[in-house]
Formats: sequence, C-alpha cells, structure tokens
Amino acid sequence: MDFGYLEDFAAGDRRVVGEVLALFLEQAGAWSASLDPAAPGWRDLIHTMKGASRGVGAFRLGDACASAETEGPSATPAVRAALEAAAGEISAYLARGQSA
Repeated sequence: MDFGYLEDFAAGDRRVVGEVLALFLEQAGAWSASLDPAAPGWRDLIHTMKGASRGVGAFRLGDACASAETEGPSATPAVRAALEAAAGEISAYLARGQSA
C-alpha cells in the first residue's frame, strides 16, 4: 500500500483519507465474497477492483487484477491474496489513526 499516494490526492485531509479507506474496506468485503471465477461478472469485478485499488494506492492489488484480466480465472488466488493483504494494511493504517 502506498498511503502517501492517497494522502497526496486528498491534499492531506486525514478525514477524507479515512473515509475513502473505510469505504474501500467495505467494498473489499463484498468483492472477496463475490470473487468466484465461475460467476458471470468475474471479469467486470476484476476490472472494477483494479481501478478502485489503484485509486487508493493499493498498487499490488491493482497489478494482480491487471494480470487476472490477461491470465483469466487461474489468477484468482493471487488476486484474493493481494486483496487480503491490502485490507490488512488498510485496517492497520486506520487503527494507527492514519499516521503512516
């Protein structure tokens, strides 16, 4: 996670950063539950995750999603692992009071 990326984008407004990351965590829970390669919307979900991840500085997750768009469903475990890692880092960051 590159928290500085989001902090810069939000002009240092810690409240905005916290709100955006909390929303991302909420979405991450829904994504994790829906990350089934057999689901008809799998590619759309991966694409959505890629953009949202890159928007908050979760570049490893964004890269994993970009690979999954190319490689297909076999890349789902890597996406899931990157999603869990990003969620863990975000949770720890928020618990510290957004002081990276």
